[in-house]
Amino acid sequence: MRDATLDAAAALVAEHGLRSVTMSQIAESTGIGRATLYKYFPDVETILLAWHERQISGHLEMLAEVRDRTVGAGRRLEAVLEAYAQVGHGSRGHHDADLAAFLHRDEQVARAENQLRTTVRDLIADAATTGDVRNDVSPDELTNYCLHAIAAAGSLSSMAAVRRLVQVTLTGLRTPLLKASVAGRPAAPRASARGGSTRRGTN
Repeated sequence: MRDATLDAAAALVAEHGLRSVTMSQIAESTGIGRATLYKYFPDVETILLAWHERQISGHLEMLAEVRDRTVGAGRRLEAVLEAYAQVGHGSRGHHDADLAAFLHRDEQVARAENQLRTTVRDLIADAATTGDVRNDVSPDELTNYCLHAIAAAGSLSSMAAVRRLVQVTLTGLRTPLLKASVAGRPAAPRASARGGSTRRGTN
């Protein structure tokens, strides 16, 4: 009954807008009596907060599952970023402005964002130790870069564009030498301590 109530409320708000949905509509949509509905939820806003908490928990659990089943620090980071981008793309256009503003005042959102940030930061730090991610920028700064970049997935029109966004984001995380290797180009020779090329001149 709880899941049916949450789903019905979300569907009604998506169709009619936050300000137009009533408890009577939710009760009718689920086939639950109003008196029974009020035993569990005092108002529409409480139902929507419960729905949002369920969504957030499900997304975080999915990201953790993706992380845990992927082998290799670099691959784990890529898999989690792609999964997160898919979540952002999948939720685009599902909420009206009133609902989005209402939900993002919820403390659950702040806690989820902190958990997501910690997960991505740890993945970046691990990938830096294996050479999959640059180590000349702190994991905290790279995490900010990743999350802001991947947030653009919500405005993209296709999954192909989402995958390209993830690859462009990963390119920014890699060291210059690794970028050249991924692109199939030989890395530029390192400069010697005296400022010259490492190649020896010919007589």
